[in-house]
Amino acid sequence: MYAFSSSFLPSFPSSKLLSPAIRTQSYVPVRNASSHGTEEKPQNISTTAKKTPNIPNSSPQPRKVAAPAKIRVEPTMCTVIFGAFDDFINRFIDPPIRPSVDPRHVLSHNFAPVDELPPTECEVVEGSLPLWLNGTYIRNGPNPQYFPRGPFHLFDGDGMLHSVRISEGRATLCSRFVKTYKYTTERDAGAPIFPNVFSGFNGLIASTARATLSVARILAGQYNPANGLGLANTSLTFFGSRLYALGESDLPYSVHLTSNGDIETLGRHDFNGKLLRSLTAHPKIDPETCETFAFRYGPVPPFLTYFYFDANGNKHPDVPIFSMTRPSFVHDFAITKNYAIFTDIQIGMNPMKIILRGGSLMGYDPTKVPRLGFIPRYAKDESEMKWFDVPGFNLIHAINAWEEDDGNTVVMIAPNMLFIEHVLERVDLTHALVEKNKYVYAAIGDPLPKFTGVVKLDVSNGECREGTVATRIYGPGCYGGEPFFVAKEPDNPEAEEDDGYLVSYVHDENTEESRFLVMDAKSPELEIVAAVKLPGRVPYGFHGLFVRESDLNRENVEDTWQAVIGAVTKFDSRCSDKIRFLSTEPAASQSNLWKNPSSFSLSLSGKIPSKAPTLKINFPPNATTPKINFPPSPPNLSWIFINFSQV
Repeated sequence: MYAFSSSFLPSFPSSKLLSPAIRTQSYVPVRNASSHGTEEKPQNISTTAKKTPNIPNSSPQPRKVAAPAKIRVEPTMCTVIFGAFDDFINRFIDPPIRPSVDPRHVLSHNFAPVDELPPTECEVVEGSLPLWLNGTYIRNGPNPQYFPRGPFHLFDGDGMLHSVRISEGRATLCSRFVKTYKYTTERDAGAPIFPNVFSGFNGLIASTARATLSVARILAGQYNPANGLGLANTSLTFFGSRLYALGESDLPYSVHLTSNGDIETLGRHDFNGKLLRSLTAHPKIDPETCETFAFRYGPVPPFLTYFYFDANGNKHPDVPIFSMTRPSFVHDFAITKNYAIFTDIQIGMNPMKIILRGGSLMGYDPTKVPRLGFIPRYAKDESEMKWFDVPGFNLIHAINAWEEDDGNTVVMIAPNMLFIEHVLERVDLTHALVEKNKYVYAAIGDPLPKFTGVVKLDVSNGECREGTVATRIYGPGCYGGEPFFVAKEPDNPEAEEDDGYLVSYVHDENTEESRFLVMDAKSPELEIVAAVKLPGRVPYGFHGLFVRESDLNRENVEDTWQAVIGAVTKFDSRCSDKIRFLSTEPAASQSNLWKNPSSFSLSLSGKIPSKAPTLKINFPPNATTPKINFPPSPPNLSWIFINFSQV
């Protein structure tokens, strides 16, 4: 059974978003600055170590894997010249005057960026981690590689993944940038190069200046926009035995969780050339069919495009939705057994208005009437798309939807955005699944975008306000992220829906310490089962998920088979037809192989002749990539024998 995690967005004065004071511990958010940078270093940096009480615990002392030494990159003359022009724009044409775009304000306190942290063992300081809770909680969020020179919005930060790998009651923290094309290009250049889309175009003069600078950098070969400008900083998803970091302005980036708790970026993924542009940050996975439903939206027609992936991660053709006649902010959607449900809200995109008048990439239109659109899940075109006006309903995140009355009624649960004109100044964090549910776990925002606690709601009667079942407040000065529910028995249809745990990162601004909390979802006060002290600060971020050990093993098996397929093809291309057939077989025998590789062998086709050549696949201890030994290729090859062994 599944349960749901979400958060609501109550109204609050915009002046309370962040305190303008900058407070750091040992982190200074001016990192990797080039010689022509103009950013100001924060004042009053505290270097006094705060003592923490000694709490007896049997957990091992934290052990940190050695990080590679940083290499200082000397910027080229081209980078220096363009950087000076950028500084001129940020100082004299479009300085970050408003607090909402001033990086010293936006990136203060626990929003300040941190460096990467290699896999480091953590200390359990309260309770104990459940032994069955084996897997990785991983959360995405913005973390600029370089401190911004000019106007900055949180959405413009480079994606950083923070993961806690749990195995047999022990935890390991790791923080890694998603190695996007933007990140690696700027890392190699030693300076920021790409424009800040959400905050960099404010009025005609500033927009013209920054657009001119971007064109000059492209012509000079500093970056190629065809390789993607995305940040992969919003969320994560796991389908088709693959884990992806998502940002809805670009293709997803495939990432891999290693056995020692590290995070590796495998690269930008286009699903064999079938995904040409971007992917929503909130795809929906049907737990029964294992299909994944998704969409993309943008400022040019078609403004909305719907598509889905089968259980193996193969993408089906696009369904463009031309009945959405102007660009709208479609951040999330919902699915039921038979429908996909989209919203057309009062927030839209108007690039020309931004260029001429300045402001946010998104804009509020009070004259627009919001709509809900329904399209069959497996539609091949939009001919059956139906839209319904829903005045006053502005949805940013959907919690869930399902069908009743034999499909004649669709029930949808979602927070309605009040004071919609201010929504882009805040961060609303919601995670949603796609199965009928009774409970919702919501983060309490006070003040947003920080969360003071979590509440468990019973939505079975359709009234969230009166359905509070349990509450956990983190304490004075303590703020967390969105809660994620992890079921004890996800494959047991008889299990109670709330039989599991809530997990989340929580930061104490009094002690400047971050923790990973595990809470009992069934208890009336969401009792803390385990608190893990983290060896590094985890900034506030966006969306996350928990990947079970069984899913990680499935990912490793998939990687192994891809290596085997490549090896056999390299050995003799005449096997390619058999290999393609083999790669589509069910994963039962593949999982067997991973668990017991020393006693498993497989032929590519039929019965194995006695003189068949042998391709040996050896697995070194703790390795994710096998070593492959090639036999001599016979002139009349029709069979090949694959032998797997542990070395």
